[in-house]
Amino acid sequence: MPQNINQPSNQIRLTNVSLVRLKKGKKRFEIACYKNKVLEYRSGTETDLDNVLQIPSVFFSASKGQTAPKEDLAKAFGNKTPLNDIIIEILNKGEMQVGEKERHAQLERIHNEVIDIVAGKLVDPKSKRVYTTGIICKALDQLSSQGGKHDEGKGSGTATPTNGENNDKIKPRPTWTGVVTTKSAKSQALEAMKALIAWQPIPVTRARMRLRITCPTTILKQAAKVGPKKETSEDGADADGEKVAGTVKDKILSYVEQIESQDTMGSEWEVMGFVEPGAFKGLSEFIGGETKGRGRVEVLDMAVTHEDS
Repeated sequence: MPQNINQPSNQIRLTNVSLVRLKKGKKRFEIACYKNKVLEYRSGTETDLDNVLQIPSVFFSASKGQTAPKEDLAKAFGNKTPLNDIIIEILNKGEMQVGEKERHAQLERIHNEVIDIVAGKLVDPKSKRVYTTGIICKALDQLSSQGGKHDEGKGSGTATPTNGENNDKIKPRPTWTGVVTTKSAKSQALEAMKALIAWQPIPVTRARMRLRITCPTTILKQAAKVGPKKETSEDGADADGEKVAGTVKDKILSYVEQIESQDTMGSEWEVMGFVEPGAFKGLSEFIGGETKGRGRVEVLDMAVTHEDS
């Protein structure tokens, strides 16, 4: 004779999930999310909770399907706190629980994204050609294998001076210890580029930006009020603070590493050319200040590279 099995009404069975846990009010609360969506939500890539949550509920134990009673939620998060706000707090502040296979897959995915970003932003200084992802990967592996313990006396950077008085002026160069799952691929790619440029395990530099600069001709021959001081480059190296004397036109062109075209159309002067990323901010501020908003800097390409055919 069949027997009836009583199953609690607040039990929901979930499988293939990523759990986010938060301990509050002496109790642990969990939410069940889709795999790989938690980091996307935290980085701002994903904003729709429906795409993040497997089910809009808060659990004591998602693996057992045991939902948290409303009384416990009210005691821990407040009587008037909506369920959606409770879920968002757990999602933002909670600790993500992932399995070994998922953690490995996540790490591999972020690693590949980092390598792709770096390979698209760095070039050989002489040929201006991009490196393959394999070469970039080996260069970063070389840096990470040293565990951040690089020899300050070697590489393309400045060696540690023997004069002790100058030691406090030398800033430590960026290091690279490998990809982690707690940071976005974009931020880690920037760290990787800074380390590669600082230590030069292979000859690299940032790919130049291609810009279109326009300015009224009535301003070009005026003496510049402020000498352009190059900003600190994105790789962390201190740029020269050299001021270039001359007209507004002279100072604008001093920022342009290579002029592609230059023309005057009516009352407006236009130049297209290539600029180092570290000089872009200084150029934009200079044109904005000198032309009082009448000049413009337009980015045509964030990273110009020469691909091998």
